[in-house]
Amino acid sequence: MLNPSAVRSVLGWLAAAIFTGAFAFVYIYNPSTAMPATSSTSANPAPSAQPKGPPPANLETAIFATGCFWCSQAVLERLPGVWEATCGYTGGTVANPTYEQVSSGKTGHAEATMVKFDPKVISYDELLEWFWHMHDPTTLNRQGYDEGTQYRSAIYYFSDAQRIAAEKSKAAAQKDFKDKIVTEITKASAFYKAEDYHQEFFNNNPAQGYCQGVISPKLAKLKLTLTPTTAGTAAKPAAATTAGGASSAAATK
Repeated sequence: MLNPSAVRSVLGWLAAAIFTGAFAFVYIYNPSTAMPATSSTSANPAPSAQPKGPPPANLETAIFATGCFWCSQAVLERLPGVWEATCGYTGGTVANPTYEQVSSGKTGHAEATMVKFDPKVISYDELLEWFWHMHDPTTLNRQGYDEGTQYRSAIYYFSDAQRIAAEKSKAAAQKDFKDKIVTEITKASAFYKAEDYHQEFFNNNPAQGYCQGVISPKLAKLKLTLTPTTAGTAAKPAAATTAGGASSAAATK
């Protein structure tokens, strides 16, 4: 006959193990719980993926929101012709918002990436092509397990030329997706640079759980280098999957 005390002990141990495992999973894969980079990486950040030397005088600016800005920065800064890719917040109603405020969903901001690019090397149309392939533009206010208006898909334009190009590109991209594209195309407004520990997050924290589970696979899928480099290795983005969007919840933040 089983000893009731022993049974309770075993069941209690199993319950504790399950709870601990579940907590660890949520902590690792929920970016809102991620800690800033350690003092060693902050003092010695990984080399930027952007080109070196003085930038050309003809740089243009674009802003894209594709969910997690860790992902979009990691992708965009690996493209030939991109000189800067900065994580930040835009489209909201509060000046100089913090990550915690934006994460609450109450400020109206989106996590976004501001790109400074050389149009002689990569055109705005080419950046738009990458935009449609680097995230799922058919999920409203959600990318993978991240949900909220701060994770919306959006293109913020600086001119009528950018607006027209974005609208034309959106219409052309729809054929690659089974579901309707919900990306908003909005005039650019104030852009606030995110906290320092968000910048170059993947380069500085490649072994972090989210980077290993989401960003690395995304870069591999797009045929981009995982290590920082002065130029991406892919000439064109990889083809999107048409069965419900460009990427699955397991591969997109």
